[in-house]
Amino acid sequence: MSETSSVGIVTAQTAHFSEPLKLKSGEVLPAYDLTYETYGTLNADKSNAVLICHALSGNHHVAGKYAETDKYPGWWDNLIGPGRPLDTNRFFVIGLNNLGGCHGSSGPSSTNPATGKPWGADFPVVTVEDWVESQARLADYLGIDQLAAVIGGSLGGMQALQWTMSYPDRVRHALVIASAPNLTAQNMAFNEVARQAIMTDPEFYDGHYYEHGAVPRRGLRIARMLGHITYLSDDAMGAKFGRKLRDGEIKYGFGVEFEMESYLRYQGDKFAGEFDANTYLRMTRALDYFDPALEYGGNLSAALANVKARFLVVSFTSDWRFSPARSREIMKALLDNECSVSYAEVTAAHGHDAFLMPDPHYHNILRNYLQNIRTGGTE
Repeated sequence: MSETSSVGIVTAQTAHFSEPLKLKSGEVLPAYDLTYETYGTLNADKSNAVLICHALSGNHHVAGKYAETDKYPGWWDNLIGPGRPLDTNRFFVIGLNNLGGCHGSSGPSSTNPATGKPWGADFPVVTVEDWVESQARLADYLGIDQLAAVIGGSLGGMQALQWTMSYPDRVRHALVIASAPNLTAQNMAFNEVARQAIMTDPEFYDGHYYEHGAVPRRGLRIARMLGHITYLSDDAMGAKFGRKLRDGEIKYGFGVEFEMESYLRYQGDKFAGEFDANTYLRMTRALDYFDPALEYGGNLSAALANVKARFLVVSFTSDWRFSPARSREIMKALLDNECSVSYAEVTAAHGHDAFLMPDPHYHNILRNYLQNIRTGGTE
């Protein structure tokens, strides 16, 4: 295997769009910003562009660092860079922060031009279809007519799938990882509990907490703790924490007794200090609403009848939130339409978070698929 390296120091950019965007809800964004990063070089015929779609709490900072002193690189840095599975010597990689986000793109915490105040609860609900529409406009802005690939895990995988339906001629390959064609009732239930934790926080103020100088930190903290439980497998939790006591003895109280509790509280506190609660509400709603088969009487095969892209679908054995059975539903619907589909079910202990891990077997699957994507001429 060739030597690999990071993309190094990167810089975020922001594109402004003044053309109104009509959303699936019927509401209209009069103008908006999208914050993005790029890695690698766009080739002469602009045929090597790869779009990365982020999951619920992701953003545009996919790879590299902003400064050498940064403690952590981008969230998928182990995948992207020279010689890595998504090789920036071959591909021009684009990461962006979706509409409704809280890392630079227009969202609830950004300024509503009509009022001069933060949008807050007035920022419209956005869907996967809306994100894909805005992403296509970003591709236009960058002068890219067709993407070599769209790649995403979890909610990002839903966006990759939607790309092939919304713009069948603009994407050649879709990598749908640890994803599903819609949420199960159980998954929707987790999302609703998380939203209720936020919306019943006394500091929420019906979504207008910015004007009160408040943050619904307690609700956001609980929402993230709940999420972390679902992202990990029972085996992964057991291996990492088991029933270890933090201080070596039981104290018979309601403080932090077990290492697992300490981990969850740390993750909750960290997230509450970095993420916006209104954004969290919108991201979970986008997950709930995604259901391309709905307009076809529940027939996913019919929904995918016009796709032209080639697919790699990847699932993980220990992922109980987006189980392999859900990925196989996607694969079956694609095969019903005689699409080109490769499928891999990876044995991994990390649960849903496995798609973010540098697992050698998983990465080799991605590497082998991506190496066969042509970056010049036609396929």
